[in-house]
Amino acid sequence: MPPSDASTDIDIDTDTGTGPGPHLVGSAEDTVDLRLTDDVLALLAQGGPVVAGAPPPDGARESALLDSPTGWGAAGTSAGVFQLVPVRLDRDLALVSRWMNDPAVAAFWELAGAEAVTAEHLRTQLRGDGRSVPCLGVLDGVPMSYWELYRADLDPLARHYPARPHDTGLHLLIGGVADRGRGVGTTLLRAVSNLVLDHRPHCGRVVAEPDLRNTPSVSAFLGAGFRFSAEIDLPGKRAALMIRERALRDLL
Repeated sequence: MPPSDASTDIDIDTDTGTGPGPHLVGSAEDTVDLRLTDDVLALLAQGGPVVAGAPPPDGARESALLDSPTGWGAAGTSAGVFQLVPVRLDRDLALVSRWMNDPAVAAFWELAGAEAVTAEHLRTQLRGDGRSVPCLGVLDGVPMSYWELYRADLDPLARHYPARPHDTGLHLLIGGVADRGRGVGTTLLRAVSNLVLDHRPHCGRVVAEPDLRNTPSVSAFLGAGFRFSAEIDLPGKRAALMIRERALRDLL
């Protein structure tokens, strides 16, 4: 499952699988190895991943499991107008691969190398059942970050904490150096978690698991309204379980 602490503001990595430093980034355990429960299989049988139009090969697939992020629209923030745009491999691979080869990102995401490495990571999600959706973060019309929204309750992460139905996880990396270290990560973490809570009515919590050693990343989550819940042992790292709860969103 990729990072959940990639750099957000202060030279950090914020990934919601588990993330990094001056970027919001994470680690590398796939978000696709838990078996779906009978109720989820029934949901897919009824509606399945909903395809909006006819996306190109390896294009963005709308997910019933995540309430179709493509239709969530833009959010006004202090940093500018922000929108999540589902990744399309033919359009976005070179950019995402370049970000993955930034040493600050590679240390956490472990996807450095040829474009084929990043392509396989993206295809696994794009051709999956919709429990993880890779997106570009577009700020004032410019792609500047990479996000993964995923069903934490259907992810390997759920083995490591008391997951609740519809818990939604975030993985994030900030791609441009100019957007690091100035509070943008914290601003966008709050904006994206707000989008999740606004458009996923059954989701009561947004979760992330940055590396516990990544103090700037943990601080960014705290600044975005998440609270520190626990220390958890994940493959390759000891993580800080960060949770933003719907019931507390207007208080933190």
